[in-house]
Amino acid sequence: MTDVSAKLRVEAVSRVFPAVGGGEPTRALHPIDLAVPQNDFVCILGPSGCGKSTLLRIVAGLDQPSSGRVLLDGREVRDAGPDRGMVFQSYTLFPWLTVAQNVEFGPRERGVPEPERRRISADWLARVGLSAFAGHYPKQLSGGMQQRTAIARALANGPEILLLDEPFGALDNQTRALMQELLLGIWEAERKTVLFVTHDIEEAIFLGSRVLVMTARPGRIKADIPVPLPHPRDYRMKTSAAFVELKARLTEEIRAEAVLAAGEG
Repeated sequence: MTDVSAKLRVEAVSRVFPAVGGGEPTRALHPIDLAVPQNDFVCILGPSGCGKSTLLRIVAGLDQPSSGRVLLDGREVRDAGPDRGMVFQSYTLFPWLTVAQNVEFGPRERGVPEPERRRISADWLARVGLSAFAGHYPKQLSGGMQQRTAIARALANGPEILLLDEPFGALDNQTRALMQELLLGIWEAERKTVLFVTHDIEEAIFLGSRVLVMTARPGRIKADIPVPLPHPRDYRMKTSAAFVELKARLTEEIRAEAVLAAGEG
């Protein structure tokens, strides 16, 4: 049973994709139960094709489960909504809008008056270090700057939960590390509830308060591992004994599933 007091509840959610071209249906997710308390930062880790992005899309309301349901604050999720902020790996900014206008988009759609939404946009751009680029267009920004804008846009709408699908996967290692620190700093200040999908073990440990390990397809939660590292965290923590020990444990968990996934391919 899931925790009825949780901010987010996933109850027996499965996903089967219909057969294509006379083949067999694809069972992406076994029935999954999950409870995410208020202010938790949960990282979902698993081999490619295990269904972790499918699960996130179902929570976002961008896909529908084949069975089960998702509840946010006790209300069933049936479609996308402003109470869930989504950040993808691809840079999903509106190219015809400036950086500031992209960040203002959600508040504008909700009918927030122009002076207030400009204030909200300016505040979030300052927090992600992009105030000087408010009038630029996405094509004028680096990948890291575009993702900072996407995070600011998601948070400017005041979501109840932030959903991130491998948001730093396309960035170089140095930019990725800086983006991790930026996101973690925002979370430590805001304590938003976060669900973060990644295939990077170090990233999951550094960011998460707990790490969910998913099995090879059809995905289910194999392990739910707390991350007992104190806050605030910085990059030096990645070489600590506790971090290295947790990385070794998660590496074994993921390797076993990756071997299974490779065998099925």
